[in-house]
Amino acid sequence: MTNTIADITRESDAILLVGSNPEHAHPVLGMQVRQAVQRGAKLIVVDPRKIDLANDATIHLKLKPGTNVAFANGMMNIIIQEGLADETFLRERTENFEALKETVKDYTAEKVAEICCIDPDMLREAARIYATAKAAPIMYCLGVTEHHTGTEGVMSLSNLAMLVGKIGRPGCGVNPIRGQNNVQGACDMGAAPNQFPGYQNITKEGVLEKFEKAWGTTLNPNVGIKATDCFPKMLTGEIKGLFIFGEDPVRTDPNTHHVINCLQHLDFFVVDDLFMTETAKLADVILPGISYAEKDGTFTNTERRVQRVRKAVTIEGEAMPDTWIFTELMNRMGYEQAYLTPAQIMDEIASVTPSFAGISHKRLDSEEVGGRGLQWPCTSPTHPGTPIMHVGKFARGLGYFRPAEYVPATEQPDKVYPFILTTGRILVHYNACAMTDKTDGINALENANFIEIHTKDAAKLGIANGEVVEVSSRRGTITAEARVSDKTNPGQVWMPFHYVDGANWLTIDALDSISSTPEYKVCAVKVSKICSSCC
Repeated sequence: MTNTIADITRESDAILLVGSNPEHAHPVLGMQVRQAVQRGAKLIVVDPRKIDLANDATIHLKLKPGTNVAFANGMMNIIIQEGLADETFLRERTENFEALKETVKDYTAEKVAEICCIDPDMLREAARIYATAKAAPIMYCLGVTEHHTGTEGVMSLSNLAMLVGKIGRPGCGVNPIRGQNNVQGACDMGAAPNQFPGYQNITKEGVLEKFEKAWGTTLNPNVGIKATDCFPKMLTGEIKGLFIFGEDPVRTDPNTHHVINCLQHLDFFVVDDLFMTETAKLADVILPGISYAEKDGTFTNTERRVQRVRKAVTIEGEAMPDTWIFTELMNRMGYEQAYLTPAQIMDEIASVTPSFAGISHKRLDSEEVGGRGLQWPCTSPTHPGTPIMHVGKFARGLGYFRPAEYVPATEQPDKVYPFILTTGRILVHYNACAMTDKTDGINALENANFIEIHTKDAAKLGIANGEVVEVSSRRGTITAEARVSDKTNPGQVWMPFHYVDGANWLTIDALDSISSTPEYKVCAVKVSKICSSCC
């Protein structure tokens, strides 16, 4: 996020919410968005589904899944045509605008309305509200990123923010909403296969040498493999061993049959986790890790805020911190590594990561910080942290417009599979249900897979609300309870992705060509009534 949660929900007079259902997926933030609307902020919801916030939105663009790039290009076309762009910002702080202008010129409101299945006048109104608002952030989540063109979707939203000068200012910016409490922290610490901590690229001159010196060893200079790209390489034998911790891809990755098949081809498979997950059931070795409540350290949240986590409970057993497990493995595999405390690890992070240079446990625990945490970049022990990024200047100097053309989703509906399936979260469960489905109170609220289908489609198929139906794609078949409403558009269905017998048996494993993120949000399915005489 370029801004803070408080900033974008309290300082804005309009909010552009794209592909996100924060009241269910991020309920604390979702409550603050609702409060912003109650205070008078205009809300533009861009989502294929009628989420709860859409009921209070000024505009709900109920677009066809997979058309985010076309939507953003249409917004920019209208803004340019109606003279609503920030000419001063474009001139002083950006480059490559002419290329953007050339790309979006053909994305008229009428053309985009046809692609996205929305009203062109509502698109025009949305563009005017966003462009003319004094302060308006863009907030987005998996509905933008989980497409084979997800990276282009994010870039297009960044183009849109720059076009109207709404970046580097209070109440504005481009703000991804992270799905878990430390997703941002994992990215910051070098989870990407081409980066060291702090987004320091392996291929940049001097970076590899710096880390070799700090760690006293020779490092592999080659860019690694993204997580989702690993699975096909298991089938070919290019990857023979795998270590997974805190992840349950059998439940969370697309095309479950394919995932299981790939994991079963491994020569050796290790899982480090809290519970016996579906993935752990396939492992040769299971290492019991400990939960957040059993350890010290930090989490970095969606607004880049590094906050302390303190041990709350001690539980008997053989479970150990992940850092102890990693250190033990390093020593047993021939690399001498001392056992460091979480505070010492944070100090090492600061020593090799410029954007974290001013962050330490001592400072996070101090009266100066007062429990608020520190937002990176925080470049020295006296630096206050950075609430708003790109103030006055972008990290690269000028903001670079990178236009993108709309490309349809990989799989489109046809006569055999006539519905578009898209997926998402529900309020009571959390991602792979690794923890939440072990709670009786939560399961009493929701404990079974379901599919939302439009009233008109249900009537055509003779499906009643609450009836169990069969849902099939080219990859598998499952059953689910039908929930009939107008939340989706006709021809579109929606399912949660939490359940072991849920949507990922159906989803397609097509990947974004840049990020390798799967296209969870669009695949073709058929919904069938189950014949009672066959049961």
